[in-house]
Amino acid sequence: MKQLQVLLFICTFSMLFVACSADPKPDKIVTPKKEKLVDLKDGHYTEWYPGRKQIKYQGQLNKAGNREGKWDFFSESGNLQSFTMYIDGKKEGHSLVKYPNGKVHYYGTYQNDQMVGEWVSYDQNGNKTIKDYGNPQ
Repeated sequence: MKQLQVLLFICTFSMLFVACSADPKPDKIVTPKKEKLVDLKDGHYTEWYPGRKQIKYQGQLNKAGNREGKWDFFSESGNLQSFTMYIDGKKEGHSLVKYPNGKVHYYGTYQNDQMVGEWVSYDQNGNKTIKDYGNPQ
């Protein structure tokens, strides 16, 4: 009886050893499909968050491929986080940036890619600060 128990133990151990040392090879290797996150149609640029359920950036590109007009940036939840105006790839005009909670963080005006005039900012508690960048003209 004791020999039978030893024999069963050896057989069980051997089967476990063989099963654990086997080198399984998958029948088919699945490569994840690369997701297209940018669309460009008739000069309108749209960039998506992964999963393509929400737009990240959108705006127009001119014929030279530079930003033109209003460009928007959205949070992953779909809220407008900021916008900036462009002319031929340079910031030109109004810009506004919000905190993730939707409250205004700061806003002001660009001229030839530089901050000009008064820029207003708010801290998380709503305290207002104004900084004047002057007018470079």
